[in-house]
Amino acid sequence: MSEQPDMPVTAGDETFLECYRVLPGVPLSRAFDELSVLQDCILHLTTEAEMEGDLKAGSAARMLSAMAKALINDLEIGLNRNC
Repeated sequence: MSEQPDMPVTAGDETFLECYRVLPGVPLSRAFDELSVLQDCILHLTTEAEMEGDLKAGSAARMLSAMAKALINDLEIGLNRNC
């Protein structure tokens, strides 16, 4: 039998907004799916903020952007650990 390589997972090292941390051990495929959803929400909220002058949408987009950035950084760390 051949051994399967470990599946890449999130590292759990990155934080965002000084209160939250990316959960370690999440399969990267799942994390990428969640990142895609986050990016779609950010796009929608920034459009709302610009078109309607919606400050709450702008604030929500800023917070989700911080979350997405932390997830991207953590994905990179997780990928590099499995090299």
